[in-house]
Amino acid sequence: MKRWSLLFGLCFIVLACSEDTAEYTAVPTPVALEIPDNFPAPLYDFETNPLTEEGIALGKSLFYDGQLSSTGVISCGFCHEQAFSFTHHGHTVSHGVNGLEGFRNSQPLHNLAFAKEFNWDGATIHLDLQPIIPITAEVEMDETIPNVLSKLKASPEYPKLFRAAFGTDSITSERMLKALSQFMLQMVSGNSKYDKYSRGEDGVTLTAAELAGEKLFASKCANCHAGSLFTDQTYRNNGLPFNTRFPEEEGRMRVTGYQEDYYKFRVPSLRNVEVSFPYMHDGRFATLEAVLNFYTDGMVDNGNVDHSLLQEDGRFGIALTNTEKHDIIQFLKTLTDHEFLQDERFAEF
Repeated sequence: MKRWSLLFGLCFIVLACSEDTAEYTAVPTPVALEIPDNFPAPLYDFETNPLTEEGIALGKSLFYDGQLSSTGVISCGFCHEQAFSFTHHGHTVSHGVNGLEGFRNSQPLHNLAFAKEFNWDGATIHLDLQPIIPITAEVEMDETIPNVLSKLKASPEYPKLFRAAFGTDSITSERMLKALSQFMLQMVSGNSKYDKYSRGEDGVTLTAAELAGEKLFASKCANCHAGSLFTDQTYRNNGLPFNTRFPEEEGRMRVTGYQEDYYKFRVPSLRNVEVSFPYMHDGRFATLEAVLNFYTDGMVDNGNVDHSLLQEDGRFGIALTNTEKHDIIQFLKTLTDHEFLQDERFAEF
């Protein structure tokens, strides 16, 4: 494992106490992000938000706190469950306050330090800003940032947590969002069976079906699900039939306004895909078998399909036999990182 040094200046903060003029020194405990050897360098700028034990602890408390929603019930963790790679298990689209539904499936939370943009349509270009969307969305947490800050300030515990993390008990939106980022940045998933195999760790081998699936994946899937992150982080239209249940869905066009981005969605990482069902932006497919059946027989020309990658012999689709589908799925299951899914650092209790 590479250790990405985040010990910038030991985070010494010397500030005046709010009650009097006496000074004190707060020394948050630095944390080094562990990066698997087969991963790229992170894209997140840790110099602006160094990881500390106290910042992570504050972020974890916020992540699982229903006070961030208007009803006091819906937390970030409500729609992002660890056992399912921080997705909303059992829901095609996420449910928010008072049982209201959005129109998109909750995306997994892992390897966020390496991501350029966030959400299915790339609406957020910085992790520190991403939580604003679910907190303020009417069908998610339906709250305002000023209301959240007021509730945190009234809490007997949060001023102490903010003081430990940032040196004073001042509770601001910037600090709240940075703490949430610190907790989520820790979520590095890179210890699956395939990772250990690809790093040549002792005693880790793939079965014949998994090896066959790896070769098929490289030739049939890896153009989009590329590299060690298993996504090229682009936006693609993969020929999904329009979902008439959600006529407001425009995909990437919702952000850019460009017609050529209509029904394009961010290519998801396939890490932990075995447990992050249902699949696609609207959760329309319940199983990996259903996903592969779509790619062989279900694609349609919705006017904006990525022709170069998803068309063979004059027709949309990827040619796969039933045996090949089986082998690809066996390979995809090697991407499940059980250590990540059971890591107590991320658990609610």
